[in-house]
Amino acid sequence: MFCGSCLHDNSLAKELISLGHDCLLIPVYTPIRTDESDVSIDRVFMGGVNVYLQQKLPWLAYTPKWLDSFLNQPWIIRALTKNAGKTSPKLLGPLTVSMLQGTKGRQRKEFLRMLDWLETDIQPDTVILTNLLIGGCIPDLRRRLHSRVWVTLQGDDIFLDSLLPRDKQKVIDAMRDLVPLVDGFLVHSQFYGRKMQELLAIPPEKIHVVPLGIPTRDFGSSNPPNQNKESHSRTNTYTIGYFARMAPEKGLHRLVDAFVEIGKDPEFAHVRLKMAGWMGPQHESFWNEQRAKLSIPELNGRWEYVGSIDRSEKKAFLRSIDLFCVPTVYEEPKGLFLLEAIACGTPYLQPSHGAFPEIHARVHPSSDSPVRGRLFNPDEAGDFQNALKQLIREEVAHCEPPSSLLTEIGIQQHAERIAKLVVSRS
Repeated sequence: MFCGSCLHDNSLAKELISLGHDCLLIPVYTPIRTDESDVSIDRVFMGGVNVYLQQKLPWLAYTPKWLDSFLNQPWIIRALTKNAGKTSPKLLGPLTVSMLQGTKGRQRKEFLRMLDWLETDIQPDTVILTNLLIGGCIPDLRRRLHSRVWVTLQGDDIFLDSLLPRDKQKVIDAMRDLVPLVDGFLVHSQFYGRKMQELLAIPPEKIHVVPLGIPTRDFGSSNPPNQNKESHSRTNTYTIGYFARMAPEKGLHRLVDAFVEIGKDPEFAHVRLKMAGWMGPQHESFWNEQRAKLSIPELNGRWEYVGSIDRSEKKAFLRSIDLFCVPTVYEEPKGLFLLEAIACGTPYLQPSHGAFPEIHARVHPSSDSPVRGRLFNPDEAGDFQNALKQLIREEVAHCEPPSSLLTEIGIQQHAERIAKLVVSRS
């Protein structure tokens, strides 16, 4: 799938390089997949296949280097991890604890291989880990490389919630043990900073909020939105768009339920639903449930799922819809997909939790902001459906985001803020 964290990390590394910094993006577990040019090195450390096998079969810690290197080849990892979504939480707990133990865990030789390379070939001044779950290397990074270590927190809690209760606390305790060795933590919202500060017992002075940024250069006025109130009247259709993983945590079922109810009302017979995003094998039954809800006579021909889409298809998708809505169940730590919709000038409706209220305030600095969006209360019964009906009736048109807004949510400003923070303290 296109992972939001990978998209962000690749864009950030690319922009840091363009700003003149010597930056390397190093894949861990698997090669990354991005909808822009991939700037990561053509090598994977702590390859997912080796990490998994060494957890299941500890004697593999003594296999020769040539075999480990073969299993760390990106093409091998891609082939063998294509169904990784089916990995059992029963295994993930012990494996995560072992990974957090670093060179004292079962993946010791994987850590040593990466540390030797960093020490011999790279000698970095600063290392930014894109989550704390891979932080088992931090003690050795400090001892062997004398590097400063920063950690970006951008969804660690979601992974923790997938673990079995008996393993979750062990993982949290191991993560807390690493906190004193980290120079600073980067988060994309005040909300997530507070949440992770409490969860991991992070001193408040170590939390640094850097608002999220995305590449916006190709979202600008060269490709103007093609939707407006006049086109609504001509086609007599109104399209609600969902673009995220086809998963329960993203709230797809919330949107489907609301659409089904609205779709039965003759007033909204012109409303359509268009969905896009990756569907993992673990969510096939969930998707089948949603499809069954949509398979009623009143909705025949009024919805479609276009699958996983790339960057050019993404821009076309966001401009083809009239309202963007991903009503997440969990408290979203980043909201990258919402920024992409905003960069395309697409009106939106999102829940008032997680990072969304901060993004909403950020893009609506005044009442005359051209961007149109609204938040609904996910804890108030009926508020989502009522807000949806109101926005459909209003038929708010796409806008052309001002350059000041595109700059504010752009990756260049985001990278400059991070560089100022981590480079000035190196």
